[in-house]
Amino acid sequence: MKLHLELSDNKSYQIQGVDSQSVTINNKVYSHNIIVMPDSILVWEVESFDTLEVAHFQQLCALRPEVVLLGTGQQTHFPATELLVPLINEGIGVEVMNTRSACHTYMILMAEGRKVLAALLTQT
Repeated sequence: MKLHLELSDNKSYQIQGVDSQSVTINNKVYSHNIIVMPDSILVWEVESFDTLEVAHFQQLCALRPEVVLLGTGQQTHFPATELLVPLINEGIGVEVMNTRSACHTYMILMAEGRKVLAALLTQT
């Protein structure tokens, strides 16, 4: 799926496409799990959804987003509530959805100027 939202800020990380094994951001294809924010991209050292730990969500919390979009691959999988405690305790919103939907929602929230973070699992 291609995303075609045009933004005037060429310095931001814009998701241009997503398929079952990768995400394209600013013309670069990422086939590993990543964290993307309007101003940064990081490798997310998560093997798969089943290996998520509290520490992974503490890492997201440390980046100080307003909202976290957790893209869980082709299907939506909800993590155990105890994994989300770091985000909940800091008042950071979290939405869980499939990776395609997370990419689409990221682009909308980024265009609104929100401090959004998408934690995207392509290797589930």
